[in-house]
Amino acid sequence: MAILFQSLTLIESSGIKDPADFIYDEKGLRKHEDVSGFLDQIEVIDCSGFLASKGWVDLKCFNGEPGLEYKEDLESLGDGLAKSGFVKSVLLPNTDPVIQNKNDVEFLKTKTSNFFSDIILQAALTKDAKGEDFTEILDLANSGVKVFGDGLRPLSNSDRLMKALQYLQKFEGIVFDHSYDPLLAIFGQMHEGEASTRLGMKGIPSLAEEVAIQKNIEILKYTGGRIHFQTVSSRKSIDLIREAKKDGLYVTADISLYQLLFSDEDLVTFDTNMKVKPPFRGRDERKALIEGLIDGTIDAIVSNHRPQDFDAKHIEFDYAGHGMIGLQTFLPGLIQLEKELGWPLLIDKITDGPNQVLGQNDNDTLVIFDPSETWTFNSKNNTSKSNNSPWFGKELTGKVKYVINGEKYIKIDE
Repeated sequence: MAILFQSLTLIESSGIKDPADFIYDEKGLRKHEDVSGFLDQIEVIDCSGFLASKGWVDLKCFNGEPGLEYKEDLESLGDGLAKSGFVKSVLLPNTDPVIQNKNDVEFLKTKTSNFFSDIILQAALTKDAKGEDFTEILDLANSGVKVFGDGLRPLSNSDRLMKALQYLQKFEGIVFDHSYDPLLAIFGQMHEGEASTRLGMKGIPSLAEEVAIQKNIEILKYTGGRIHFQTVSSRKSIDLIREAKKDGLYVTADISLYQLLFSDEDLVTFDTNMKVKPPFRGRDERKALIEGLIDGTIDAIVSNHRPQDFDAKHIEFDYAGHGMIGLQTFLPGLIQLEKELGWPLLIDKITDGPNQVLGQNDNDTLVIFDPSETWTFNSKNNTSKSNNSPWFGKELTGKVKYVINGEKYIKIDE
């Protein structure tokens, strides 16, 4: 199979390149200057008006298998990742049972071995992700796991985090943590601020996140090692991470795409699809996140894809589950931010940035997308087993068209 992508505009972290021809065949993906002599031997795709970049990498994605397949199973997740442009994804360990031993790892590796997208497993640091007894960390490392964390739950036990950072240095492992103080956030429904006061809802203060990040940075100073802060959402958190980087600590961080698209004011409709964790913050926090992206404090943007079943969302706001699906709406979200942030920065935060966090690199990956195609997100084209999205049933702009991941190639036709 040989395919010529004609007049393709490639976006890199350094800038947007002039349109060029790229050929994909058994030798991989490469720029081609002159194909006039064998156009009749290959498939030609006119990419005028399309944009392209390296394959996208998602550092935080929920999978429900085993145990929570009614929310999302591996098959539906794999389909969603591929059709959304992601060639690589880190899966959270919060299944039922939790991913916490080598048998769990082997099960997931076997199930995902033929997936289009590469799957990276985050294994639980503590048994059942409860923050108490450790899992068999070295045993998991011998099974190929390098990313550890309790996923949806913060590693709030200071002693556990300290020892984990020490253990993981034996094999260059990294702690992924959604850092917040669970007691300061207890019963919280949305960001604590003027909007929560007007709506009469218990708030989650930015302090809950900031206290935990400050504490964890101090522990890192003591132990050494690596920590990646997930879904950071407040100004002071950004400031703390910025200073930690200046001090030479091995710290990285990501933010959820939706933090840049919504604010706590959007919850006035009590739409449970907008109940997420961390919650939508205020405008000042959004400004700080933008600053953090631009100056490099924030390394990556994640989908924070978290499916919830019908019953978890069609209920009173106080009782609804947190989270929204975020794979197929990821590109439309980027489209909304492009004029403000520019394609090179956005692409860097979903390609080179997350790869550097993982200590990896991608060769022969490509995502080609149409930034102007409109489509309606509905039950016919939804790849997830859940539909908890504020954009469900609405017209969106931006569509992934073709994806290459090494020797694997797909054309998204819907």
